[in-house]
Amino acid sequence: MHITLSPVRLDETLTASRAGDVLTLNGIAFDFGPLPEGASLPAEAIDSEWIVGPVSRIDGDLHLTLRLPHVPNPSQAVAFPKPLVVMVDGEIDLPFDPKPEVIENPVVAEASV
Repeated sequence: MHITLSPVRLDETLTASRAGDVLTLNGIAFDFGPLPEGASLPAEAIDSEWIVGPVSRIDGDLHLTLRLPHVPNPSQAVAFPKPLVVMVDGEIDLPFDPKPEVIENPVVAEASV
């Protein structure tokens, strides 16, 4: 499975795993097993906000593009991700940056004069 990543600023997270020709995104499985060699399935035909281009089978392998959510000011690895070649079943390691820690302003009591 060849995955191109398309970074986009979103506060959501994406998890992905592979089991043969089944790609699972955030718990929803997409079975591309029936896609024949040389064929492409347009993104519009797939009910997923994460798949942003056609899914094609080339030389027996699936090729697709996924949206890659990121936080503000992403690292280079997330802003310019390298394509992934996933040859084994299991979780897919997508590049990500930890969400920035939100520090609330402490309440400061005013001093009486």
